[in-house]
Amino acid sequence: MPVHKMTCWVGLTVLLLCIVSETTSQDNQWDDRGYIIFCLCMGRFGNQAEHFLGGLAFAKKIDRTLIVPPFRTYKNIEFDEWFKLEPLKEYHRVILAKDFMRDLAPTYWPPGNRTGVCYGKPGRECQMKEGNPFGPFWDGLGVDFDKTISTEAYYGDPDVWKELLPVDKYPVVALRGAPAPFPIAEENIPLAKYLQWSDSIEEEANSHIQKLIGKEKFIGIHLRNGIDWQNACEHVEGNENYMASPQCLGYGRGKKVTYKMCFPPREEILRLTKNAVLRTKAKHIYVATDKNPMKEDLENHLKSLKVKVHHLDPWLPQIDLAILGKSDVFIGNCISSFTSFVSRQRLVENKPTQFWGFS
Repeated sequence: MPVHKMTCWVGLTVLLLCIVSETTSQDNQWDDRGYIIFCLCMGRFGNQAEHFLGGLAFAKKIDRTLIVPPFRTYKNIEFDEWFKLEPLKEYHRVILAKDFMRDLAPTYWPPGNRTGVCYGKPGRECQMKEGNPFGPFWDGLGVDFDKTISTEAYYGDPDVWKELLPVDKYPVVALRGAPAPFPIAEENIPLAKYLQWSDSIEEEANSHIQKLIGKEKFIGIHLRNGIDWQNACEHVEGNENYMASPQCLGYGRGKKVTYKMCFPPREEILRLTKNAVLRTKAKHIYVATDKNPMKEDLENHLKSLKVKVHHLDPWLPQIDLAILGKSDVFIGNCISSFTSFVSRQRLVENKPTQFWGFS
């Protein structure tokens, strides 16, 4: 919390006039090693989460404090609305973007001295705020850029980065996009353990589980079956790397994506779900989906096993993710970054995950 300073004057009429001013929090002192911030501007939450973990790893590599960026929906969502900040500090130095802009930016990164950085050949003009979500992201932080520079050392050699963007000249590096690949680099997957749900997300997820399932075992499944996803799956056959596919195919192992993995048929979903139920003796299935939860199909197929199927479609998709993470077995879509968020969390917690169309 900010430290409040009280300044008082005694007037001629013996009226005590006090002005309370907000000064920089003792926790938010300037770091001479420099800062880095980037726009989480690629896709929806699943993609943004992968980019965030890669950016966190990169901040550590170049030894700059990470200004933790907001997530982007139709507006900026501050990191601590969905996740706890403290676990990140076990890995590297961090400060919330809102705290940096309030406590440090006015003095150390004031308007008139803000440079934007993008990837490209030297001399290229960076369109830092062109289009959506780039413009609204930076506007949400109250940032305009006075100049831009481009570099071809986007997330490459840290020593080259430090040479091109020295801290004494660029104390704050603001990037147009995340300094990280998509899908997430294999070496950064373990960082998922530092992404821990906020108390409000945890409480809501646990409340739903208690009401629907109680303390019984349940299978969590993620179904992508909307028309936009079906169209995205039309040309996946034979690719070694498509969207989040390394989560089940691995990295550089030569395995191929199949249409069945991307858009599994009804029979595959029923078969794999029933196998999981028989193996665990679970009496509940929780379904998260972008379109059709297949509730009736699943209930009919599992009628003899007396399994209940639950689908909430919560106001916030992160509630689905938190619930899926707590399931006894999770079955997801290998190509989806929504699934990959859950599979990473479960991997670091040593919980089982399966994928449609993949054994």
